[in-house]
Amino acid sequence: MEQRISRRQFGRFTAAAASLAVVGGLRANAFAQEIESTRLGEVPTTGGLRPGPIGINPPPPLIAEGALPVSIQIAKAAVDAQVETIEIVDGVMQNPTGPWVVSWYKETAKLGEIGNAVMAGHLDYWDVGPAVFYNITALVKDDTIDVIGEDGGVYTFVVEWLRNFDSANAPIQDIVGPTEEENLTLITCGGPFDYENGVYLQRTVVRALRQT
Repeated sequence: MEQRISRRQFGRFTAAAASLAVVGGLRANAFAQEIESTRLGEVPTTGGLRPGPIGINPPPPLIAEGALPVSIQIAKAAVDAQVETIEIVDGVMQNPTGPWVVSWYKETAKLGEIGNAVMAGHLDYWDVGPAVFYNITALVKDDTIDVIGEDGGVYTFVVEWLRNFDSANAPIQDIVGPTEEENLTLITCGGPFDYENGVYLQRTVVRALRQT
């Protein structure tokens, strides 16, 4: 099923996916553009009701099952963390549940699937200080990220780029939209901190490509 998320809703996820230096939870921000599901090949929920050429329902398209991510290791950024599976509820991407866990959104691609697997982690956290993605800005092109799947496999991704985007005008579709390769996207907060409103003004985004 296609999942659409508004830029405002995405902001509630990303603004929080990181900092929370003030409240330890995610804050809303000014994203307004709708984005597509990060999975390729999804069919509408009504697709199974359409009659086939001889009056029967056609089989669904073949889509790789993939593996759920269960942990992530990034030696360069001192990350060795569990990966939790959380959902988009009523169009809102839910917050990572703590300072040391990385969240994978089940509406995005699984390991081994073509598409964009999107994960988030906190940069810092109320009453804790530096959190799981605190050192993520140390990553540069060709650094490696290992994600372990529930199948026991180690899926290695190679960093393509790390960029900071202003939260008010980030190209959301390019960040979390569908891709034609096996990609991993990590998101946390970054840039200057707005002490008056208690939010970071930018998002740090890491895009990586699976190494095969």
